[in-house]
Amino acid sequence: MAEPRSPVSASVPHNPMVLPTPEGSTLEMDPMEYTLRKRLPRKLPKRRNDVYVNMKTDFKAQLARCQKLLDAHREICIHGLGLAINRAINIALQLQTSSQGALQLAANTSTVELIDDLEPEDPDEAGEPLIRTRNNSAIHIKVFYPNA
Repeated sequence: MAEPRSPVSASVPHNPMVLPTPEGSTLEMDPMEYTLRKRLPRKLPKRRNDVYVNMKTDFKAQLARCQKLLDAHREICIHGLGLAINRAINIALQLQTSSQGALQLAANTSTVELIDDLEPEDPDEAGEPLIRTRNNSAIHIKVFYPNA
């Protein structure tokens, strides 16, 4: 009996990817022959009052950490990348609501260039590893007490 195909793999067409090369030409590759390895994004210099929000850590734990930092500092900076942008905004708004409007927010958005490594599944058959760059949105929210 044949193994059932997952709905995800059944709906994804098997199209070769076309990647530009440094020489200006294009390279056609089969995505089944390569493994995608996402590198960590380049972070800003870490200060004591910086918080990098992600989707893996519990929301309440991140909110409590931000509140604890606000108790120690007059301002914090919350950073969110990609899917974590909504969570970063939500944390900043929760902090502002819990302070009954005493906190102010200043948000800046940016685009971050991310690098992915495409490593061949079989090093004997396939060529050398490839590098792919892509852009992702980011947000930086300054949460602070205004001067009295």
